[in-house]
Amino acid sequence: MNEPLRLVVYDATQAERPPRLLGLSWRAGALLYRARGAIDGSFGARSFSEALAWLASVERPIGELQFWGHGKWGRILIDRESLDRSALGPAHRLRPQLEALRERLAPGALLWFRTCETLGANAGQDFARALGDFTGARVAGHTFVIGYFQSGLHALAPGATPAWDPNEGLAAGTAAHPERALPSRPDLPNTITCLQARLP
Repeated sequence: MNEPLRLVVYDATQAERPPRLLGLSWRAGALLYRARGAIDGSFGARSFSEALAWLASVERPIGELQFWGHGKWGRILIDRESLDRSALGPAHRLRPQLEALRERLAPGALLWFRTCETLGANAGQDFARALGDFTGARVAGHTFVIGYFQSGLHALAPGATPAWDPNEGLAAGTAAHPERALPSRPDLPNTITCLQARLP
């Protein structure tokens, strides 16, 4: 079987610090997705270097990668380590591993950040555009704080311009200087639940 892999990487450190239940839910959710046949594998990472090393070791091209963890505008987090647009810079320590990931991605691959507000505000749009152009993959993510409900889901193709409002999901601040995001609700734009494994 040579179909591209569908993978989940989650922040394994969350199970060791409050709220521990959140970290345990990511691990249990990955097992549930695997049991349902929604993904082919998952990995709990303690750092981005560890996550990228695992992704480089998988045996087939990657068609979809979901990341479950914390996020802020224009970045994702494992514990206190941040990955943002600066990681694409030529001198960044993660750049070689990101280049290796790019080589493992199948044509039309999807990178989906199931994290709070990562694609919100100007920083989120800039991150999505830069990462898509760097990897050649579609980049998806959310503009609201997410939990069971996950609102403000948007996807951006490589070379495309974000079409969503950079103020979407903001409770305080501006798109240029965001301060606080709104929680997800079922009546908000582009809302799914954490049980939905596929991008609509």
